[in-house]
Amino acid sequence: MPLKKVILLVFCLLPLLQFSQDFSQTWKGHFSYHNIKAVAQGNGKIFAAAENAVFYTDHQTNELEELTTVNGLSGETISTIYYSEIYELLVIGYENGLMEVVFDEDSKVLTVVDIFDKTTIQPTEKRINHFSNYQNSLYIATNYGVSVFDMERLEFGDTYFIGANGSQIPVTQTAVYGNYLYAACTNNNGLKRADVSNSNLIDFQNWQTLSPGSWLGVEAQDDKLYATNADKKLYEVINNTSLTALATYANTPLDLHATAGQLIVTTQNEVFVYDSNFNTIAQVGLDPEFATRYTSATVDGNYIYIGSEDFGILKTPVASPTTFEEVHPEGPLLNNPFAIEASVDGLWVTFGEYTQFYNPYPLNSRGMSHLKYDEWINTPYSDVLEAKCLNAIAVHPENPNQVFVSSFFSGLLEVNDDIPSILYDESNSGLESLILDSNPSYVDIRVGVSAFDDNGLLWTLSGLIDRPLKSFNLSNNQWNSYDFTAIIGDSSTDNLGYADLVIGADQVKWIATFDFGVIGFQENGNNPLLKSVYTEASNMPSVTATALALDQRNQLWIGTANGLRVLYNTSNFFTEDIRVDEIVIEEDGVAKELLFQQNITAIEVDGSNNKWVATADAGLFYFSPDGQNTIFHFTKTNSPLPSNTVLDLSIDSDKGIVYIATEKGLVSFLSGGSSPDENLDEAFAYPNPVRPGFDLLDKKVKIKGISENVNIKITDIEGNLVAEAQSKTNQRYSGYNLEIDGGTAYWNGKNLANNTVASGVYLLMLADLDTFETKVIKLMVVR
Repeated sequence: MPLKKVILLVFCLLPLLQFSQDFSQTWKGHFSYHNIKAVAQGNGKIFAAAENAVFYTDHQTNELEELTTVNGLSGETISTIYYSEIYELLVIGYENGLMEVVFDEDSKVLTVVDIFDKTTIQPTEKRINHFSNYQNSLYIATNYGVSVFDMERLEFGDTYFIGANGSQIPVTQTAVYGNYLYAACTNNNGLKRADVSNSNLIDFQNWQTLSPGSWLGVEAQDDKLYATNADKKLYEVINNTSLTALATYANTPLDLHATAGQLIVTTQNEVFVYDSNFNTIAQVGLDPEFATRYTSATVDGNYIYIGSEDFGILKTPVASPTTFEEVHPEGPLLNNPFAIEASVDGLWVTFGEYTQFYNPYPLNSRGMSHLKYDEWINTPYSDVLEAKCLNAIAVHPENPNQVFVSSFFSGLLEVNDDIPSILYDESNSGLESLILDSNPSYVDIRVGVSAFDDNGLLWTLSGLIDRPLKSFNLSNNQWNSYDFTAIIGDSSTDNLGYADLVIGADQVKWIATFDFGVIGFQENGNNPLLKSVYTEASNMPSVTATALALDQRNQLWIGTANGLRVLYNTSNFFTEDIRVDEIVIEEDGVAKELLFQQNITAIEVDGSNNKWVATADAGLFYFSPDGQNTIFHFTKTNSPLPSNTVLDLSIDSDKGIVYIATEKGLVSFLSGGSSPDENLDEAFAYPNPVRPGFDLLDKKVKIKGISENVNIKITDIEGNLVAEAQSKTNQRYSGYNLEIDGGTAYWNGKNLANNTVASGVYLLMLADLDTFETKVIKLMVVR
């Protein structure tokens, strides 16, 4: 069928198909592209699948484009990809059986759930291993057998269970050659074949075993058929009946691929390219500069494109494969961020980790990443002074180039200008190791959450010691330690760790603990104050506090393993009996507790005093200042979140960006809200002028740099009132034409009659209601 007819048919079927939404206007993906699962090529492009995102490069222009959850991908773990030049479709297969089709210049993503939803197949067996195309059929090799997908109609056909007596067996690859459909099967299920024209291939008896054993791949190259076996050999299938061994490799073949008359065999440390007569065109080994393992490879033109586990695609010339070019979009080191911290220049990311019970074992060695002015600086483990299990990040408020990264085994790492400089441990600081009676010389310094106070002191918390709270004065290198045994008792067995630390304007340290809820600590001269709240009598739903945030009213929001609480009056914490409160909302006329029994992982407060609350399995919530209104509830199904398990949050208050770390990658959301300024000196509006074609209704005119308590009037040049808003009344997401969100106001271009204004000059009159400061901004609108 001609391609134009195919496209016409696709759009006729649009109402019947499930297309994903594009979120690129307000969301951005920050995925890692270092670990490549599969590569493909076609129409002058090289496609590469990372763990849960895809990128492609035009080998003539070398431009890189990304396909992520922001474009509509699922965010699940990718296992293979295939590109059809005939249909101009990219097909993505996942480990959980999900399938996605990207077409029309990647503007739409079709989600295919037939395998994923199939109840007769165990979830562990739904993995898609390979795609191969014959005529209009796409053969899908899976861990249960072979399924057929119609490329013209974009719908599933038959499924073949080809094991003994029709049982489900893993098929790694298929190929059509000489009127036969071949299937390479592992687990000693053999190399099988069936007449491709047979309309009854669902009958296992129509499949014959050509050769026993465990087969890893099968591929047709022009007029020849090749297969790879677990015995590390490559075979040619002669006359559709017999096999001849052609090569034996030092390592097991991982990928078998044919393109443009060339056969490519990939092992973990070599790539072999053969011509149609099985002459070796190129043999590529590992380059010492790129210590990695290969996963797959293809050839396009004069270059070999090799998928690697650590450097994305490695591009090398076919004629002389001794020099390598690293090809992949920028991104962090890994797709499993553990802790994040926004800074004035971007974002810091670490990859931890420890369990919910604060167990760092098995210890990991993962390095860290820094998004600096929209470019990623990745620091591998080899450069972090052997600090393991890097987790919490504290950026110096007066010197953003100085950063302290906690290690949940090795101590505290100081980083200056992106270079790890000092590792503080028991030998050069006030940090302490836990003590094992069975091995007194054992050193294990579990530094976790940390924060700077207003005086520039760095405060840290360490697990399983009597004096977990430490302060570090950078100016004189002085350390102080504070004893918590009055609350935690025996540190070797009680309270496994500390989840969060926030410091109030009154210098009270609020600490989320594993066994004792929330601990409040104040130095109070030489008479420290120490108190905890964790019991049912205090209305705590769990002894395990997981997240804390102080809002603009000095109210303490408390996340626990079993719900949300608020301490409304923090000033009397040390002097009175304390009871925390749940937030009761009305839903469908019924009173309910907000986030009842949810495991909360992080809480952040934005410039409008709205609350971002992350959960362990229910995605991300965005609430009004009092929690009564849910502005957003983001999940995998309605947003680019690659997982509903959100591990950490951090807000860039200046730019209004919310960074979201999930168990399957990092994304950001442009909320637009920013922190208010102290005065109106820097207030401005943009775009200015508003030109024809600008989408006023959706993108809005933004007035930035406004103060906390402001009134804004918009008039035309004759003084007629067009719109008006006040900080505490016309808050964002309330449906007003002019809304205020922290330090930014948004105007949709409509007047009091709810009509879009005409071309002209408009006056934006700002008045600070506390200081009586005023400012007028002229705005030109051209329609």
